[in-house]
Amino acid sequence: MKKWTGALQVAAVYVGTVIGAGFATGREIVEFFTQYRFWGFISILIAGYLFILLGTKIMLKAIDIQATSFEQFNEYLFGNILSKIMNAFTMIMLLGVCAVMLSGAEALFTEQLGFSNTVGSIVTIFLALFVMAVGVKGLFAVNTFVVPMLILFNFILLFKSIESYELVTSLFNIPEGNISIKAIIAAFSYAAFNLALAQAVLVPIAVEINMKAIVKLGGWIGGAILTIILISSHIILTSLPNPSLFDIPMAVIVKGAASSIYFIYLLIIFGEIFTSLIGNMYGLERQINRYVSLGSLWIHAGIIVLVFIISRVNYGELLGILYPFFGYVSLIFLFILWMKPISGNEKSG
Repeated sequence: MKKWTGALQVAAVYVGTVIGAGFATGREIVEFFTQYRFWGFISILIAGYLFILLGTKIMLKAIDIQATSFEQFNEYLFGNILSKIMNAFTMIMLLGVCAVMLSGAEALFTEQLGFSNTVGSIVTIFLALFVMAVGVKGLFAVNTFVVPMLILFNFILLFKSIESYELVTSLFNIPEGNISIKAIIAAFSYAAFNLALAQAVLVPIAVEINMKAIVKLGGWIGGAILTIILISSHIILTSLPNPSLFDIPMAVIVKGAASSIYFIYLLIIFGEIFTSLIGNMYGLERQINRYVSLGSLWIHAGIIVLVFIISRVNYGELLGILYPFFGYVSLIFLFILWMKPISGNEKSG
């Protein structure tokens, strides 16, 4: 029972870290998958396999080498010299994604609730600093609550969306011509980007638990849940004629198809934006702490200031620029992680 409880907590943190502003709002899924329709569905299956296989591998390797931060993990993957470049890039990614999260929260308050950007920023920043002050337990608590709620409401929306026969036929209608190479590349870049970021949380969490059987099961469950949510979200977003026109296409669909749960779903979207923000802030803080002897609260405050400045760029534009760029560069991380041999200990779990 302890194994399953621990594994489900690991899975919740894994899912909560990957699902952020772009994922929960639907904008990220449109950018990487839904625009390709059928080939986007195939691309999701590839990305899901990578999440299960390599997400688990990150945690098992972290326990093997007892890495307490993504810096040590990158040193194991890339060596002393290249790891410094990768660590700097990872920190830039973490900052960039935190900015997208904050910008996404602002877009939610502005586009869907009619508030000003300032209100969204203040609420999100205040809550982030509060939860981060609690530490890892706060990260576990928020994810354990929000992730199951997102899955539940995602499936409610899925069942309402697939009532349309035309939607199902258009989704699985294979277009004429060659396989969309862009869609296949998108699968690898999407997985690479998210795994390169998730290591900032998965590495310290795995070593803190320090039990391979638990993190292995948690990695499998987390990767499988991510795949299922990606598929269901892709199907839901296909029902919207032009999803790329909206910053938060999922909310637009909910408002039209299931207005009774609209405000609750907005709360769930905000919760996922929030869990990804604090997850990335946690990983960034752990890294900065290795170089600066300041209290965690001061480090978080400094991160928030930088993130706030970057997030002044419009949410949709910021995501559209940063995420694909980070994905292509992260392919190096994905390839080297894939090539690293699995030890005998890992096989036995």
